[in-house]
This record gives sequence, C-alpha cells and structure tokens, in this order.
Amino acid sequence: MDVYFPEKRRSYEQGFAGQKNLRIVSNIGPILALGALLSLTVPLGALTSTGQTAGHVQISDVLFALVLLLLAAKLGGELLERWRQPPVLGELIFGMLLGNLTLFGYSGLEAIKSHPGIAFAGEVGVILLLFEVGLESNLHELLDVGKSAALVATLGVVAPMLLGYGVSSLFLEESAWYVHLFVGATLTATSVGITARVLKDIGKMDTREARIILGAAVLDDVLGLIILAVVTALTASIASYGAAEISAIPILTIILKSVGFLAIAVILGRSLAGKVLALGSRFRVRGMPVVLTLCYCFVVAGLAELVGLAPIIGAFAAGLVLDETHYRGYRCMNSIKIGEILSPISSVLVPVFFVLIGLRVDLSSLFSFPTLKFSLFLCIAAVIGKQVCSLGVLEKGLNRFVVGAGMIPRGEVGLIFAGIGASTIVGGQAVFGPDIFSAVILMVMVTTLAAPPLLSTLFRINNPAQE
Repeated sequence: MDVYFPEKRRSYEQGFAGQKNLRIVSNIGPILALGALLSLTVPLGALTSTGQTAGHVQISDVLFALVLLLLAAKLGGELLERWRQPPVLGELIFGMLLGNLTLFGYSGLEAIKSHPGIAFAGEVGVILLLFEVGLESNLHELLDVGKSAALVATLGVVAPMLLGYGVSSLFLEESAWYVHLFVGATLTATSVGITARVLKDIGKMDTREARIILGAAVLDDVLGLIILAVVTALTASIASYGAAEISAIPILTIILKSVGFLAIAVILGRSLAGKVLALGSRFRVRGMPVVLTLCYCFVVAGLAELVGLAPIIGAFAAGLVLDETHYRGYRCMNSIKIGEILSPISSVLVPVFFVLIGLRVDLSSLFSFPTLKFSLFLCIAAVIGKQVCSLGVLEKGLNRFVVGAGMIPRGEVGLIFAGIGASTIVGGQAVFGPDIFSAVILMVMVTTLAAPPLLSTLFRINNPAQE
C-alpha cells in the first residue's frame, strides 16, 4: 500500500507553496468531504435498511451501499496518506465511524453490516488482495530466502502464536481453547507491504537487514496462511462434530491437507496455468489475459473452500505460481504487468472489505476496561513476539532490533485474520465476539502505526552495519 505522495502531487504543492489559501483548502478538503459523506448516510441507510425482503436482495441496496463504502474508503485513505500513514488504516477508521453512528442515535446503516451483497463484494475483494500478494511474491526467491530469513520467519510465527494463545487464555478464561488458538494465529501475521514502503522511504532497501526482513516477511505470510488454513479447518470440524471428537489424528489430517493442497496447487499450477494462458493467447477477443487470470484465481480459491480451507489460501497459491513468462504470447502484455491491469478491479473491491471490517467494530466495547486491558497485552505480545524472531539473525554485525521492528506491523494481513475470526461460527456463535474482535482490531492498528517510526528510528540511531 502506497503511503507516499505521487510526484505530480508533490510538484503541484511545490508550485503553489506561496498560496496559503490553496493549502488550507487542500488540508480541510477531506474533512469537508467527510461531512458531505455523512450527509449521504440518511438516504443511503434508509434504502439499505428497507429494501431487502425475504429471499430477495434489491440491487439498488447494493449499489447505494457500495457508493457509501467506496467514498468512505477513498476519503479515509486520502486523509491517512496525507499524514504519511497506510491508507488501509483510513479505510478501517472511516468504516468504524460509519458503523458506530448508533452511539449518536442513528441506526440507518446497521443493515449494511450483514447485507449479503456487500458481504459478497468484500469476500471477492479479499480474494483478489491475497491473489495480488501471491503475484508479488516470487516463488524462486521464496524458496531461497536464506537461513537467517527462514529462521526469522519461523520464530516470527511460533513466538507470537504462543504468546497470543497465552494472553488469550489469561484474559478469556471462559472461552474455548480454539478461540485462544485463533487469537494466537492472528498475531502471526506480518504486513510485508507496509514494511517495504518504509524501507524504501528511508533509503534502506539495499541493506542486509532489509533483505532479511522482506524475505522473512514473505515466508511469514506463507507460514501464517498455513496456520490460518489449519485453524479455520479445525474450527469447522469442531462446528460439525464437536470439540470432544477432535483428537491428534484429525488435527494431523487437517495439517497434512492444508500443506498438501498448497503443494499440489503450486506444483500443478506451474504447468497448468502456463498452458491455459498460452491457449488464450490464440484468441483475438480483448481482455483474454485478464479473464483467464481471474478465472484461474477463482477456480483455485473455490477448490480450496471445497477441501475445507479458506478461499484466500487458494487465491494466494494461484498468484504464487503466475509470473510474467506466462504472458509472453500476449502482445498487449509486453509493456505492463498482470498486477497493473488487475489493479482497477482490486482498487474497487478490496477497500470494501476493509471498510466492512471497520463497520463491524463495536467502539462501545473499547470503552470497557477489560477489553482495553486485553488489547494492551495483545499489543505487548505482538511486539515481543516479533522481537523474538530477531534471534534468528545468524549474520554478525547486523542490527537485530531493526529486523524485529520490521516484522511488527500486522496491517491488512492481520485484518484479514481478524475478519475470518469474526465470521467463523462455532456452536451458533462467532469465534471472535464483539469484545475480542474490537481488541484484535485495536492491536492491528497500534502495531501498524507504531512500526514505521520505530523502524526508522532504530535504523538511524543504532545500525552497526552502516557505521
């Protein structure tokens, strides 16, 4: 996610540096736009809450709700980008504002939170997001991350998992063990996109610490997704057969199924995807590479769900096997990458997911001291867990604290884990209830906001490799 000003915007601001009125308008623009957005919630909320009948979803409901969510996402992203923060946090925060208007006596937007059309759009958005993450991950580089990066990634998953489970067990004594397991799984996430942008901004992309961080973060995502696959499949089994029926053998079966699906999807995908895309290059109709790419993504994501895994696991595996060599037969792809032509689609659907996550956060639960206390200790566990992974740096003379700090931000990956926890139902109840969900979201926000300045400071004040 880009947290920086494009060059055109920078030159525009420099050209008008002396015109204070323009700067004032530029600064208050998002605030004025927020006011206009909030003024739309009355008619949009009324339409969304009254147009749905049994067995039928009115398309106007979905369209008007999408207008509201997309505008909220872009305004929130713009505001946070001006503050040099990840735009995804703006999407989340504006979603939280809209979702908690009930605190001010307005409940017109409550129906959006559970609207099936909006939920579907968000699900497709997160599938596209993980597909793009896979596209940006090079399979050969992933297999050759080096001993330090591999050890850092492994510790960066195991330590937060154990600490998260321990904190959850301590504060949520009445919750089932699989709830603690899901909390621990959420803490394993690392947002490689946010860390990469910070490293690029401070000019440290070519350092050995940066290479270890980026290699470990990508591998961390893979390991985290495997853990997520196991945890979600495990909770699905509990929902079907009960916790009493779960033993070591079913758990081992779930682990083997998760790892096996990823392995098969990658191995077979390397040959099948290339053949399908090569066949499509013979067609003259426009848009063939985009259509075939999306179809491949959706098929693998659908197969993942059929075998009991989260669709995002399949989407990531689908993106992981595709590279630019598969598109050599398309003349239109000679100067652009597949991620660039998918961007207009994902830029519409992905923000819907994050705003919807924000809509479902109950701010009133954060006013509860036990919830705040739980979230505080989750944040501590999240930071310590990633600092433990710095012990995996084998090379001498490197700043291990920098490596640990680079693994801290949970970002969009942590939000995905939290969203799945809130939507996974066991025994008629969500694994993450409102209090747990709000506490986890706060942890994701704190770690995402804290990591960039911490990483920059550690690089600046104590980097033996640069002295």
